[in-house]
Amino acid sequence: MPDFRANRCTRYRYRYSECRRCADACPHEAISLSDEGATLLPNACKDCGLCVSACHTSAWTSPSFKPIDLLREAIQRPAFSLACEPSGCAGDATVPCLGAVDAVWLAYMAKRRIPVTLSGSGHCAACVHGKTGEAQLRLNLDALDTLLKAATPAVEAGGHEQPAPDWVLPVLSQDQRSPKARDKEVGKSAVAASRRQLFRRIFRHGDKASPTPSPAGTPAKVPEKAIRAGAYAVSEQRELLQIVCKNKDERPFPVAFHEALPLMQLSLQAGCTLCEACFRVCPTGAIQIEENPGDWALTFQADRCVACEVCLEVCQPRVLDAASAFDARPEQAAITLISRTKQRCARCDRHFVSPTPEKTCPVCGDDEDAFAAIFGND
Repeated sequence: MPDFRANRCTRYRYRYSECRRCADACPHEAISLSDEGATLLPNACKDCGLCVSACHTSAWTSPSFKPIDLLREAIQRPAFSLACEPSGCAGDATVPCLGAVDAVWLAYMAKRRIPVTLSGSGHCAACVHGKTGEAQLRLNLDALDTLLKAATPAVEAGGHEQPAPDWVLPVLSQDQRSPKARDKEVGKSAVAASRRQLFRRIFRHGDKASPTPSPAGTPAKVPEKAIRAGAYAVSEQRELLQIVCKNKDERPFPVAFHEALPLMQLSLQAGCTLCEACFRVCPTGAIQIEENPGDWALTFQADRCVACEVCLEVCQPRVLDAASAFDARPEQAAITLISRTKQRCARCDRHFVSPTPEKTCPVCGDDEDAFAAIFGND
């Protein structure tokens, strides 16, 4: 059965998170979600591995399905075939569901020019995992196409077209339907569904209560206990994507945001309250705070981002945004989202940061509010 590591889960890191990638990918309703993370229902789980590939933060792992081990085996062969185990098809290796083979795995093999055959996709309609497995497979293939387009050089100013990258794309075997019919029935609906899930998470159109709204004109504050600390960790899938997104000639890799890809670019609009919630909730360390005695800055390192989107959820002023398209080349310098010069508190003489000029720091301000609450303002 899959293992769950709570400290990597965005629902554990932020108790109001609406992330449900694993539950949406599970065809057996074997995952129960809560503000503590997720719980596996062993009697319902069929070990399809779809939760493993759907989770961007690697909160789910499976002892019986390890994509990195499959990759180590595949790169030693001139060609490699993967077969869906329930279909009974033969292959160099079997997987519990073809939908569990993530887009980054497929893209890495394509870039290495190792032909991959995926056998058994025609069995999805009769498969016990087919309820979501087929849609996840199409979504991953759509994400692979997004990466291929990003790797294709743009047309030069003079109109001369650059050669397309010599990627060898995977082939679906034993699928009786035409590609046009497959895309219309499954692929497009899967992509549209993923977008709806994204917007539900960001704008909280879910059943769970979010932080209590503040008075009009002031953004809500995230309760301290809503964010739980945990060690930073970057998934193997994200590290593999670094290789996929690197061009030998250092050309840009302009990729569009895709729900199945663990990468994202952030920007910050006006209105940040400097609450540092996005920094505290980030499970990978992509968002950092850099400071010295006189300055404070919030920075973003794209190489560490896995697009879990929890930072977008925790930002109460809603000023943190994800770019629809961006340069995904690895090893780019961290960008500064916002920087401020520190102020000095007139009461305790400590340095602090604030979105507006203040005479006292938040600690002293809280002390004054508490004193007034107890003894009155007179």
